[in-house]
Amino acid sequence: MRSKRKFSAEFKAKVALEAIREQNTISEIAAKHQLHPNQISQWKKQFLDNSAAAFESGKEASDSGHEAEMAKLYEQIGKLQVANDFLKKKLS
Repeated sequence: MRSKRKFSAEFKAKVALEAIREQNTISEIAAKHQLHPNQISQWKKQFLDNSAAAFESGKEASDSGHEAEMAKLYEQIGKLQVANDFLKKKLS
């Protein structure tokens, strides 16, 4: 039984670009890289679907990270308030 092969993102991008260029058929590319043609088609589709992310501005890309960080901080504030209220009741 063959073990599952893992491919780097760079390799996947290289193969996907080769498929997008259409200088060779998917079957020829598959034979060249010892891959299944369906795998190449899947990588090509993923590449095309996610290509818009390369042109997002830094602000748009960082906004989602900023929102996640804010949510984490609000959660921590809530926990601290509960602990603070608990300690106030115990001291009274």
